[in-house]
Amino acid sequence: MSSTEEQVVRQAHRVLMPSFHGTTLPGWMQERIAQGLGSVCLFGTNLTGSDDQARHLVQEIHKSSPDGCLVTLDEEGGDVTRLDARSGSRTAGHAVLGAVNDVALTRAVGAGIGKRLRDIGIGLDLGPVADVNCEPDNPVIGVRSFGATPELAGRHVVAFASGLHSAGVASCIKHFPGHGATVEDSHLSMPRLDIDEETARKRELAPFATAVAAGVPAVMTSHVVLAAVDPVNPATTSPAVLGILREEMGFEGVIVTDALDMVGVARPYGGTGRAAVAALAAGADLLCIGPEREPGQMEPIVSWIVDDIVAAVADGRLPAERLADAAGRVDALVRAVQSGSLAPEPPIEDARGPVSGNGDSGGGGYQDGEADLEAARRALFLRAPDELPVLKHALLLEFHVTPGIAAGEVPWTLPLEGAVKRSLSPADDLESVLAEAEGRPLVALVRDAHRHTWVADRLARIAGARPDLVTVETGWPVVNAEGEPTGLPGAVAVWTYGGSSVSLRAAAERLGPR
Repeated sequence: MSSTEEQVVRQAHRVLMPSFHGTTLPGWMQERIAQGLGSVCLFGTNLTGSDDQARHLVQEIHKSSPDGCLVTLDEEGGDVTRLDARSGSRTAGHAVLGAVNDVALTRAVGAGIGKRLRDIGIGLDLGPVADVNCEPDNPVIGVRSFGATPELAGRHVVAFASGLHSAGVASCIKHFPGHGATVEDSHLSMPRLDIDEETARKRELAPFATAVAAGVPAVMTSHVVLAAVDPVNPATTSPAVLGILREEMGFEGVIVTDALDMVGVARPYGGTGRAAVAALAAGADLLCIGPEREPGQMEPIVSWIVDDIVAAVADGRLPAERLADAAGRVDALVRAVQSGSLAPEPPIEDARGPVSGNGDSGGGGYQDGEADLEAARRALFLRAPDELPVLKHALLLEFHVTPGIAAGEVPWTLPLEGAVKRSLSPADDLESVLAEAEGRPLVALVRDAHRHTWVADRLARIAGARPDLVTVETGWPVVNAEGEPTGLPGAVAVWTYGGSSVSLRAAAERLGPR
C-alpha cells in the first residue's frame, strides 16, 4: 500500500463515529481506534450507571488512540440520557428549561452536565437540541426541545452550549435543518418538511443560525427532506441543504451526521456504506453509524464503510480533497477539546440583561444537582383547587406507552410516598382498575396523552368515574391561546415538561403528603 493509500485509509477511519456492544472495549474496536477513528459513541448498553465504570471505559478508548479520539454520547438532559439510562436522568430536560425561561439556569444545567462528562473523559456531547417543536404530535422531538418558537430555542441552545463549553466539553447542536415540525420519526422513515423556504428560514433554521453565530463547534444533521431546498435528498446527503449551514451561515466546525443506520438515510442509499459516501460528498465530516445492537454486528459494518469510502475516492465519486477536509476538521476539534481551546463563550442575555459568570466554572454558584431541581420545580404547571387533596396510599396508574427511540426504555415513575403502583396497558380491564382504586386516591401518570388515543380515552373514562382523579403529564403539553397547558381530565392536573427523575421528584414533592 502506497503512502497516499495509507493516508486515505487513515482519513476514512478519522471521519467515523462507530459504537460497540457491552461494558468493556472489544479488541476489534481497539484496533480500529489505533488506525485513527475520530470518535466513538457510547450508548446506554455500554454503561452500568457508575461514573467510575464509565471513566475506566473512556480511559481505555483514549489509551488506544495515538491521534486522539472524541468520546461522545447523547447526554441531552431530561428524557434522553446514556449515563443514567438504568435509573432515569438526574438532569432537567430542555422543555423544562424552556418553560422556566431563565438562561442563567439553562447555562448552569449545561455546565453541570459538562462537568460530569469532562470528569469521565467525554469530550463531545451530542446536544443541545435546537429543533423548534411547533408540531405537538411530533413523535421524536417533543420535550427534547426548548420550545415552540425559534427565539426561545435559539436563546437556550446558546446558553446550554455555553455551559458545556465552560466545562471543557464541546457541544453538537442538532438536528439541522430542524426536526420539530415533522410527524414522522427519521429512525423509521424519511420525514419531509413541506414548508416554504421563507418559513423554514424564519423558524427551523433560525436557532441554528443563532448558535453558529455564537461559535458552536459541531452541528448534527437530520435525515429530513427540506423540500423547498432539495425535494429529493435528506439533509444529511444534500449539498444544497448543507450549503446553507456551511456557506450562508458561515459554519466552519464539524458537521456530524445523525446515525446512518436510520431508515431515513440508509434505505434510500441501500445501506450505511453508500449513505456514508453520499454524506461525505455532500459536506458532512463525521459519520455517526449508530448503536451496535448485538455483539459482533458493528465490526464488519465499519470494515464495509471504510472500504466504500476508499473505493469512492479511488473511482472519483468522493474527491480526495473532500475526505481530507473532513478528516482535518475532525482533527481540529480533537485538538481543541484536548487543549481546552474551544471557541470563547459568547455573552448570553436574559430578560434582565447580560448573565454574569461567563468565563467562570459555568455553574452559576449551584452545587451538584441544585440547578436541575430548581428548574424542575419552577417548570411545574398546576391546575388545581385551592387545597390539594391528600394522596397518602394512592393508587398510581402508570400508562405504559412505547418511548421514543432516541430516549429508549428508561425507568419512569412518580415517587409518591406510600403509593401502590400499577402499570396500565390497552389490554387492561378498566372496571377492575377502578375497583382496585375504590376508597383510595387515584393518580394517573402519562406521557404525551394527546398522541395516544387509548390513553386519552381511558383517562376520560376514569375521570368520569373518579372526578377526583389527579393526572400528571410528563410529555409535551397541549396549550391554549395564552400558551398555558390544557386538555387533561381530573380535579388536579400537573404538567412537568419532561419525564426525568428530577422532574418526577419535583411533581411528587408538590403533590405528596402534607
